[in-house]
Parts: sequence; structure tokens; C-alpha cells
Amino acid sequence: MTDEVRQRGLDMMKQVYGWDLPADVPGDFFAVTIDHLFAEIWTRPALTIRERRLLLLGAVAAQGNVDIAKIQLTAALHNEEFDATQLREIALFLTHYVGWPNGTKLDQAVGAVLAEAKKKRATDD
Repeated sequence: MTDEVRQRGLDMMKQVYGWDLPADVPGDFFAVTIDHLFAEIWTRPALTIRERRLLLLGAVAAQGNVDIAKIQLTAALHNEEFDATQLREIALFLTHYVGWPNGTKLDQAVGAVLAEAKKKRATDD
């Protein structure tokens, strides 16, 4: 890992999620996540962040992974990659491919994220 690779990874993770992370978190998991996944994979030019997020939402929906879905949905809404109508449509569409139980989980995650965003907007005003 070079300082340039680490910084590129940290910058991309901030762009994707809005999180500021220190550069010196110990451990291989953090290093691979930042130096490889975010510095090398998320920065590839063939797909946009929005397109990658959509693919990731499909993958986590297929796994029924609501916790990761909520992280992705919150970031997508915050980054204005998708609006509320589009997030609901994504859940409806994916339900037909990932099955009703996993689709229902995703739809509920969308509802929870949208409710939290609405609550946050109300307190910010």
C-alpha cells in the first residue's frame, strides 16, 4: 500500500458513503477494503457510483441483507443518486427476482430509510 493508494481509497469511500475515516486503522480487513475495494475497484471508470450502487443493492437484496441494504439506501438518498420513488421502484422490481421474502425486507428497509430521512429533514428545518 502506498500513501497515494490509501488516500484514493479513503476519498472514494467518502464519495460513496460520506464517511471520513482515519488513514491508519490497523488490520488487514481495513487495508483490503480501502486499498483494494475502494481505491482500485470503485474507482474503475466503466461504471458510475450510481450504477455500482444499483448492482450492490441487487446483490444484498438477493442475500436478504437488510443491514447492508440500509447503508446503501441511505447513501444513495444522501448522494441524490436515487429519489424516494426510484428507491421504492427498485425494491418492487428486485422483489420479482430475489423473491417475495427478500423483496419485502428490501421494501421495508426503503421505508425505514425514507422515514429516517424525513425525520432528519424535519429536525434540520
